[in-house]
Amino acid sequence: MSAEPLSGKTIVITGATGQVAEPVAVALAKENQVIGAARFRNDVARSRLEAAGVRCVPIDLASGDVSGLPVDADYVVSFAVVKSNDWNIDLDANSGGLAFLMEHHQNAKAFIHCSSTAVYKPMGHHVFAEEDQLGDSHGVWPFLRTYSICKIAAEATARWAARRFELPTTIARLSVPYGDRGGWPAIHLEMMLNGAAIPVHIDAPSVYHPLHEEDIFGMIPSLLAAARVPATVVNWGGDEGVSIEAWCGYLSELTGIEARFEPTASTIDSVQIDLSRMHALVGTTTVPWRDGLRRMVATRHPELLKD
Repeated sequence: MSAEPLSGKTIVITGATGQVAEPVAVALAKENQVIGAARFRNDVARSRLEAAGVRCVPIDLASGDVSGLPVDADYVVSFAVVKSNDWNIDLDANSGGLAFLMEHHQNAKAFIHCSSTAVYKPMGHHVFAEEDQLGDSHGVWPFLRTYSICKIAAEATARWAARRFELPTTIARLSVPYGDRGGWPAIHLEMMLNGAAIPVHIDAPSVYHPLHEEDIFGMIPSLLAAARVPATVVNWGGDEGVSIEAWCGYLSELTGIEARFEPTASTIDSVQIDLSRMHALVGTTTVPWRDGLRRMVATRHPELLKD
């Protein structure tokens, strides 16, 4: 699919201070007018964005206050997620807030809603296609008990709003994002440094599709081009399925730090995904996972690299 070049456009990025959205906002700001939307409780993150040319606009999705955002934006890319673990707050923000946002930007050319592969019902080593059964995969983690259900609710909202406002929409179910700004592999590296055991599911191996921030940014134009009414739903992850055991083993090779594992049923299952639709709509990924992890270590802990 041909993607319109993102140059000279007005683009709203929500969740702009987050691990995934910040590098996207910074990269897009080089050629576009980017409005970064978030609660902006972190002055340091706001300063980084502003220094990169991103105009920062505070919003509150829980209350539906998005009035400061330009109604004439060309595109909206929504990475915002609220994980307070309070059902009322999280449903209001993630589902209700998205409804307010899509209503406000109903005249945009296209809208991306970043969802998650956490919407799939745990099924061991099943490879999930977009039509597969949904369920509460993250409820097993007490600190993320609202996450999967709120992601499913937000997808329902996005589907409705796409039809209600005739707003071309892509719902992208993101696997494991990572890069210089962090991610799950970066958390595991910190655990290894602290001598902590890394939980893995007893139904080993725990396989996901890590997607480097460079590929996340690179695929945004094509995800916007794929937006339709009804909404396009697509799995979004790295071409290579990689287990926690494998990526932590590689981090150990890079650093010489031991990776210890703790098999348990009290963690999420594998979520392997069928990427056929992604490949047809937006192409393949460009950053091999080993290269991406090496770059992550070199940026975050250069002193740890053995060579």
